[in-house]
Amino acid sequence: MRIISFLGETGQAQWGRDLGDGSAEILAGSPYAGLEPSGDLSRVQRLLAPIRPPVVIGIGLNYRAHAEETGRELPRAPVVFYKHPGAVIGPGDPIRIPRVCAQKDQVDYEVELGVVIGKVTRDVPAERALDHVLGYTIGNDVSARRWQRKIGQWCYSKSFDTFCPLGPAIVTSDEIPDPQVLRLSSKVNGELRQDSNTADQIYPVAELIAFLSADTTLMPGTVILTGTPSGVGVAREPPLWLQPGDTVELEIEGIGKLINPVVAATP
Repeated sequence: MRIISFLGETGQAQWGRDLGDGSAEILAGSPYAGLEPSGDLSRVQRLLAPIRPPVVIGIGLNYRAHAEETGRELPRAPVVFYKHPGAVIGPGDPIRIPRVCAQKDQVDYEVELGVVIGKVTRDVPAERALDHVLGYTIGNDVSARRWQRKIGQWCYSKSFDTFCPLGPAIVTSDEIPDPQVLRLSSKVNGELRQDSNTADQIYPVAELIAFLSADTTLMPGTVILTGTPSGVGVAREPPLWLQPGDTVELEIEGIGKLINPVVAATP
């Protein structure tokens, strides 16, 4: 099932099953307690972020080719950071270049497979970890690189407002039984920047969930961004940064496309 959150004909946010023709079957309930078709249809006026997560957990350097392009050794354990959930935006919403990043040398794109936890998860072994997944979405781990380097930590530089686009839908795990065989790519203004496959992940999804849930409760709705492949702007010669007027298009096989424009920060 392709679960979407959208503004429909009532002007209210609703859950729906994407019918692929600009309409949705309205779903009653919640993704965690269960969604049931209501029998009603609605035109989709605007897609929203498919989830408002209680927490966004990011994983760094989780693709072999990406670790190599940054000149770093493969990590001995998952590299974990957090993004402020207030940074989440949906499809079509603008990514804003923060005023503190106005020197045009900072803001980068990162296509990532997002994993949405579907039930309370603690101390789950890797062999049962995928049973705890509601589904998968696309995430853009937008990053202010100069701040990432300047202050030596990642949370601040990756948590500016609008720095976590998610969407366009949550594709339930029954439709993606193996998250390690998905092609993912990014384009900026139509130019291909990243093109890889989740098979290149150092720590696959099941191992990440097992690692993150060790003595730690992951609540339903938690989003895990599982790392980005090679081709990010900071690793280019010369570096390629996002600029106002750009359009970022991310695509993951079986999930769809997440498209966001880039704009300058408002005063």
